[in-house]
Amino acid sequence: MSWKSSVTLAASLALAGALALAGTSSATAVTSATAPAAPNAPNAPTAPAAPGVPALSRAKTAAAPASQLVPGHVDTDAVAGGIDYTTYLPAGFDADAAERYPTLYLLHGRGDTQAAWQQVAPKLDAMIADGQVPPLIVVMPDAPWSGRGSYYVDSLYTGGAAGTSPGQAVETAFTSDLVDHIDATYPTVDDRAGRAVGGYSMGGAGALRFATVHQDLFSSALVLSPAVYVPSTPADSSTREFGAYGRGDALYDEARYQELAYPAALEAFDPALPVHLFIAVGDDEYANPKPEDAIHDLDYEAATLYNRAKRVPGITAEMRTYDGGHDWDVWARGFAEGLTDIGPRLSTTPPTPFTGTQTGSAGDDRASGILTLADGSVVEAITAPGDAWGHRSAGGTDILVQKRSSAGAVQWTTAIASPLNERAYGLVEGDDGSVIVGGYRRVDHAGAQNDDVLAAAVSADGAVLWTITAGDPAAADRAYSIASDGAGGAFLAGYTSGRVGGAPSAGDKDALVVHVGRDGAVAGTHQFGGAGEDKSLTIARAGDGRLALGGVTTGAMPGATAHGGTDGWVAGFSDDLTAGPSFVAQIGTDSSDQVSALLARGDGWQAAGFTGGALATTPSAGGNDAFVAEVDGAGTVSGLRQYGTPGDDRAAALVAGAGDATLLVGHTDGRFQASAGSVDVFALDLAADGSIRTSTQFGSVARDGADEYDEANLFAAAAGADSVQIQGLTYGAVEGVTNAGGGDVFLSTVAFAVSGAPGEPSTPTTPTSPANPAVPGGPNTGGGTAGSGVAGSSAGSTASALALSGTQLGQIAAFALLALAAGALLALRRHRGRGPLETTVR
Repeated sequence: MSWKSSVTLAASLALAGALALAGTSSATAVTSATAPAAPNAPNAPTAPAAPGVPALSRAKTAAAPASQLVPGHVDTDAVAGGIDYTTYLPAGFDADAAERYPTLYLLHGRGDTQAAWQQVAPKLDAMIADGQVPPLIVVMPDAPWSGRGSYYVDSLYTGGAAGTSPGQAVETAFTSDLVDHIDATYPTVDDRAGRAVGGYSMGGAGALRFATVHQDLFSSALVLSPAVYVPSTPADSSTREFGAYGRGDALYDEARYQELAYPAALEAFDPALPVHLFIAVGDDEYANPKPEDAIHDLDYEAATLYNRAKRVPGITAEMRTYDGGHDWDVWARGFAEGLTDIGPRLSTTPPTPFTGTQTGSAGDDRASGILTLADGSVVEAITAPGDAWGHRSAGGTDILVQKRSSAGAVQWTTAIASPLNERAYGLVEGDDGSVIVGGYRRVDHAGAQNDDVLAAAVSADGAVLWTITAGDPAAADRAYSIASDGAGGAFLAGYTSGRVGGAPSAGDKDALVVHVGRDGAVAGTHQFGGAGEDKSLTIARAGDGRLALGGVTTGAMPGATAHGGTDGWVAGFSDDLTAGPSFVAQIGTDSSDQVSALLARGDGWQAAGFTGGALATTPSAGGNDAFVAEVDGAGTVSGLRQYGTPGDDRAAALVAGAGDATLLVGHTDGRFQASAGSVDVFALDLAADGSIRTSTQFGSVARDGADEYDEANLFAAAAGADSVQIQGLTYGAVEGVTNAGGGDVFLSTVAFAVSGAPGEPSTPTTPTSPANPAVPGGPNTGGGTAGSGVAGSSAGSTASALALSGTQLGQIAAFALLALAAGALLALRRHRGRGPLETTVR
């Protein structure tokens, strides 16, 4: 039935009693239908605020538009009598609006009823009104089965002992029928990214099980004083009394408990479907009298759960211990703080479909470059540690280059392979229809194996024309980006940890650029840097022969000043490398900064990367932010814009658009749009003034666009006049494809009007104001210097990407504190009452 048809004007006295919070100041409207409130519901006041979250004033609460509590019912064959529930609908809820709402399911404790959770409605009103969490639908179901001790599992108990009844399939009913019913009844985000579950005590155990076993349904869980026990349950625990973990005539079956306990769920956990847990417990929970049973005190059990869960790939967790016992003093604080943690993670719109093609070996593959040709054909490179594209592995990792027609037919596949490792970082057009791939190769120098810069040319029909390596035989040398020289050869940029071309080493690692001619001979090199570790991560060449390199340094580049942490830099060159750089611009904050991509623009350059600080005049959005800056021919940095979410946002590639627009491509664990998983790919369509016209975020539920160290693995190339192809790493899969193992390589298309093509980009979106930090993706504008980097772009129609360096600095930024109104503070009455069976959880 729809929510509208279930509503009547009759008020439930029991429900109203549960909501008689702090006098008459609550603005929550109670709408009752056919489901009466269950007996023994705690008559609890508003929960006390979590630390750092002030109570809402009477004046502010009274002014807020009313939310609704709407009872409902769903029939299901899994449990007798179906499921009664109450739904919290946020203020301003509109069933017919285009907006979709994330959902939170709240499970009550043993012996309690759905009414117990209804006391948090005023807190929800306040948190939504103040922007701490998005407007969301909260479902509070009743669980009367197994004498209200169902533990939210499917019971196999069939006995009839005094005071008991046969068990019910509660888990099935909730995770199948109830979720389906809610999504069919309300305008929800029908996706795991928009769905969370929470609970206290027995409900905490249920929330933990639902989130870790039903990963396809829930992306996060609020786990309060969870009644979970390892390695087994205490002898006097209620888990043994009601048949939840029973089998046949036995009220409790040890094998059944082990089957359903959380260690089994963690063992089977799929890291491709990440889950976040917020765990909270009181320090005065019931203490088992026997010292040997102390491991079953709930504060001990919660700490054990936290320390186990956070070590499981795909699970992130937070834990809090509060001053209090097994009651609402603890649960109210945990709910408020926990919701500020998981609420912003919930998607308010379904994620963008992840479409395209995907390839890979059974090992951990890497994207290695994408090149589109004038006839519409595509050349793609991957680095594979196993058999792929019909190629049998030569050992280590191999570079595979494949050409496909405009219709997608494979024309040839060629390997650049040896028994040792090869890795590619981009493709450019060579001479007479050939392509040149750049990267590095492991070479055995008379028993000493080191990486050398690698370039290889492949003819128009797929034959390897030449390969060349360059570097110091006694040291590691790598190329991370490649640009055409405009004459059939290429420039490669990276680093050397030794001496190349006779120049002395300046420090730990030096930036290195190598020019390879059309014949495969080294035409020039240049090594430069400071006393620290310096890497060139991107290179671009303009049509007039100007060259620019960008990268990262731990110190000061020649003639520049260090800002602290790691800094980014851009250096200008001519085709004659022997002259050295014409300018070096060092860009950074006292945090980690890096230049990732370069694009020729007019007589200067556009640089992109990421910063852990604030390069613009406005504060950082949190974690790392992507940035774009203008660098003129003299090395002056201007027009800096910073783009970010509260998470980790890093730029990886730039593509020129029509009318001086730019497509900025990178990866994020935050939300420019709806999040698809742990790390997604983003593409921001930037106008000439740097404002965001449209934004796209896509990926699988797993990590996309970056490896496990948050190093970017993304490339982009214009594909015709109105789209860009993005190639990158995925640990998941595009729709309709199964991952071949480890990391695979995807190829997806994003709509974008490419520079020089007729027509204009699609209708722009309203630029996000930097004055509203709660809205992700807004540019932070201002002067100053720019930062450090990841990926590079080559001239023409390609933009190559390369790996990030440095440690992961991603973090979730705190949301704004609740404002205090001028009136008297809302009086909060502490509730210490508990349901008749919830006084002790053992």
